[in-house]
Amino acid sequence: MNNRYTKELTKGLLAENPVLRLCLGTCPTLAITTSLKNGLGMGAAATVVLLCSNVVISLLRRVIPDKVRIPAYITVIAGFVTLVQMVVQAYLPAVYDALGIYLPLIVVNCIILGRAEAFASKNPVLLSAADGLGMGLGFTLTLAVMGAVRELLGAGTIFGLPVLHTPMLIFIMAPGGFFVFGLLIAAANALAARLGRKPAQKSGCAGCPAAHECAGECQTGGNDQ
Repeated sequence: MNNRYTKELTKGLLAENPVLRLCLGTCPTLAITTSLKNGLGMGAAATVVLLCSNVVISLLRRVIPDKVRIPAYITVIAGFVTLVQMVVQAYLPAVYDALGIYLPLIVVNCIILGRAEAFASKNPVLLSAADGLGMGLGFTLTLAVMGAVRELLGAGTIFGLPVLHTPMLIFIMAPGGFFVFGLLIAAANALAARLGRKPAQKSGCAGCPAAHECAGECQTGGNDQ
């Protein structure tokens, strides 16, 4: 049983990394990773929401009617996002200002809603908590790495401390974000293949590493987002 918890906790780091392997949540990933601080702030906020919403949705999975499950999930997620937003605004105003609109938009982050639908609504509380925490850590790790690379190369700093004397400003602009994002996806796929987890080749749900968790709701060739 411990192996199951370990698997759910670690799968989000690489095998089913929500950004680099499942290609979810790319909008905030590209928008806020202009610095390491921003990446860590967004990742931590999303992880808290993921963990809490997975636990609550798992607890209510036998109570929520199937016909209104998506609105119910969004309501639960929105409640936790509001709490996180108020805490960040009160205690970390600089992070709140830096994240801007992307903090409240965690409500519609497809990673969080996807884990609620694909996993938390079908599994016990502890497994759902492990899944939410693992996916959140994978998301945070990706944002942190992207933020560090873009800040270092684009601004010549790390956490605002000067490191490079001749930064390349393009890395903190949109083209630089896409370039770093593409390199990280390639690196994640290469590492996963090296560890025996080949990257998805098929299109739609059939090519999604997490398709087995949908319990038949997704059909081969469907839209995985």
